Amino acid sequence: MPADLPASLPAPIRDSWQSHLALGITGHRASNPSFAAHAAAIATALEALFARIDTIAAGLPGARGAVRLHSLLVDGTDQVAAELALGRGWELAVPLPFGADLNAAINAHPASAGDAAALLASRPVADPAVTARADAIRAITARAQLFELAHRDAEVEALWLATLADPEDRVAARAFDALASDNVALAGRVMIERTDLMVAVWDGKVANLPGGTGHTVTAALTMGAPVLLIDPARPDAWHILTRPEELGHLRRTGADTAAPDMARLEAIIRQAVVAEGWSPAQLAREQWRPRSARRFGLYRRIERVFSGEGGAFASLRLEFEAPEAIAAGSGAGVIAAAEALPGGDGAVAARLARDVLPMFAWADGIASRLADAYRSGMCVNFVLAALAVIVGLAFLPTGLSEFKWAFAGVELLLLAGILALTMAGSRRGWHRRWFAMRRVAEYLRHAPALLLLGVARPTGRWPRPGGSGGEAEWPEHFARHALRDVGLPQVRVTRDYLRAGLRTAVLPHVAAQRAYHAAKAHRLEAVHHRLDRTAATCFVLAVASVLAYLVIKGAGVAGIIPKSLAADLSPVFTFLGVAFPTLGANLAGIRYFGDFERFAAISRVAAERLAGIEARMTLLLSGTPAALTYGAAADLIHALDEAVVEEIASWQAVFGAKHLALPA
Repeated sequence: MPADLPASLPAPIRDSWQSHLALGITGHRASNPSFAAHAAAIATALEALFARIDTIAAGLPGARGAVRLHSLLVDGTDQVAAELALGRGWELAVPLPFGADLNAAINAHPASAGDAAALLASRPVADPAVTARADAIRAITARAQLFELAHRDAEVEALWLATLADPEDRVAARAFDALASDNVALAGRVMIERTDLMVAVWDGKVANLPGGTGHTVTAALTMGAPVLLIDPARPDAWHILTRPEELGHLRRTGADTAAPDMARLEAIIRQAVVAEGWSPAQLAREQWRPRSARRFGLYRRIERVFSGEGGAFASLRLEFEAPEAIAAGSGAGVIAAAEALPGGDGAVAARLARDVLPMFAWADGIASRLADAYRSGMCVNFVLAALAVIVGLAFLPTGLSEFKWAFAGVELLLLAGILALTMAGSRRGWHRRWFAMRRVAEYLRHAPALLLLGVARPTGRWPRPGGSGGEAEWPEHFARHALRDVGLPQVRVTRDYLRAGLRTAVLPHVAAQRAYHAAKAHRLEAVHHRLDRTAATCFVLAVASVLAYLVIKGAGVAGIIPKSLAADLSPVFTFLGVAFPTLGANLAGIRYFGDFERFAAISRVAAERLAGIEARMTLLLSGTPAALTYGAAADLIHALDEAVVEEIASWQAVFGAKHLALPA
């Protein structure tokens, strides 16, 4: 347990959560003339850079896990950087574009089909240089965490062997180059998604070769990852790029001779691993409780009464799933699916059960209680405001004018209750804390889909909520590092793995969330319309009461009824003329504050998006085997992630400015 984390924190946070700095490396192969001419200087520059990164990280506040370097382990830059990283005690995560055996064989660069076949069959190879290259790759991959994109290995291997058997077969060569480049670009995307900073050794000459260094640099900048660019001819004079448009300025005079921007490097590293003004120890303030609070049930009661679903006065107390029970409870299905994946990583399944799902349950339970407190608090304020007006005038119809002071005293108490509740909600930060904990819970809700398929939201594309400093962004920081700590699954990604992952772990989650949002939209639409009709009815009754009084008054003047009747009933009609509009206005206030219509629209959109993802996933699983690629599966997981993030942004836009306030 880290020394600065209190024992009262939930075990998954206290024992497992930590931030990690994640780097990526891309660069020229050993055969590239620019690299070959300056190999020693490049290695020296990388060693100095890595030492500087370690120094910067060590000087930042808080504890964190080991630096993690992501690399495709191509010969040249990648392997030099990987050896340096391992020497510094860093973790090495490797998204391979092919299965490990095929990757080693291809990157050993055999010149003949015979040597290629021997490599694939683990037989002796005639060319000792090929053997040395293959041995070097195997030695370093043995010390790395491998994520092998092996789903198209059969096609890649067949085309590769065909090109070696007949070097003049341009059709096979083009097909191999296209397929191999596509896989390399996919592996590069996996790497970029997980990095805070991409280090690139690139001469800036070729940027349009899929999977190449220039392509990876452009992709990283497009996805929001800053790039530390090292010119192989001047490796000690690196500079940092943050926008793809900056690539058009690389050759300007002085751009490659400027001193390294150490301050900018430190800022990037700090932003990656530190949430300013926040530490995980602060989460000890949040206490998970097993059930909802009865005193904060008014919002749910209003939903139940006006939804028309029945049971208007039944108990609405909710039981929250305990963090330590979720793996055997609602999370049992996804844990079983993770454990049953063909060739799956048992460590990831274990982390889901031990850490990720319990963190979700913890955040979800706290967020639900805070939501009840905040939303019910505002509803109580509207109810108390209406009662204050009605009670303040209740002496009129009751004929107790001599006790008007008592009615005024009760009115004062009701108004004081509004002030006390508003001050309590503001002081305890119900609104702010609800927003934060709900974001954590929603980011973690679909974590199994991301983690099992090796997909991550790029660092540069995480939401940046408004607020003061890193404290406003701590939920994103917390969730990002909770997922990053688990890391890439160490699996051989085959089509069987993809099929099982989508069918048993992801599709049920998407279907359940789609059904939830569709039902929620229907319920909230009903609440909105019934509240609207009830508020309108109150105003109609107010008009009717005023008209009734005028009719009675007129009838008295006309001598149809006694004139005194209007005077006798005047206090009653005065009371009704005020009470009905007050009730209507406060019901309208609850409807406005609850924004049931907009929330229904948000859930309707979410349900439609999830239905589209569900349909696409079903089509992919029922289509031809060749269509089921890692890229297609990852695109669907990203679509799911985007739907979640946009739904969070939408409800924050609704409630963001609606702090607990006086109902005025």
